[in-house]
Amino acid sequence: MDLQKYIRDIPDFPKPGILFKDITPLMADPKAFTYAIDCFCQKYQKEAITSIAAAEARGFLIAAPLAIALQKPLIPLRKPGKLPYRTYSLKYDLEYGSAELQMHTDGVKPGDRVLLIDDLLATGGTMSAAAKLIEQAGGTVAGFGFLVELDFLHGRERLKPFEIFSLLHY
Repeated sequence: MDLQKYIRDIPDFPKPGILFKDITPLMADPKAFTYAIDCFCQKYQKEAITSIAAAEARGFLIAAPLAIALQKPLIPLRKPGKLPYRTYSLKYDLEYGSAELQMHTDGVKPGDRVLLIDDLLATGGTMSAAAKLIEQAGGTVAGFGFLVELDFLHGRERLKPFEIFSLLHY
């Protein structure tokens, strides 16, 4: 199935000069969405992973059905103040400012092998921070999975030496 048919380009969103890759048409088509999750399952079903983590919000949309299909725990990485229990926290810089991710302190146990999932790899800033948060908790990053990768932004370079799997490349 050609999943690129289900990715809509939105010019000048969220600001002028940006060509936004909208994944909502893919999620609106159950066959395409199922196919995408099945592709991730085929890639990761035999991998030695103990859990799946995703940063809000669109990463949850891919990670949740994948976690169910692989029967792995899902670890939400959230913005400050969104998690009710004790958290690890990591502030990081992005090309347009700074951000912060938090994770429950019991989300990752020492020695866990965590697969990080997101909808899109751009510059890699958020997922680089997510990896540091997993490592801060004593876990190991088992790799990264993305629905879409924007090759021209070279986010893959920022995530070395980890394995990266992307379904679509632009």
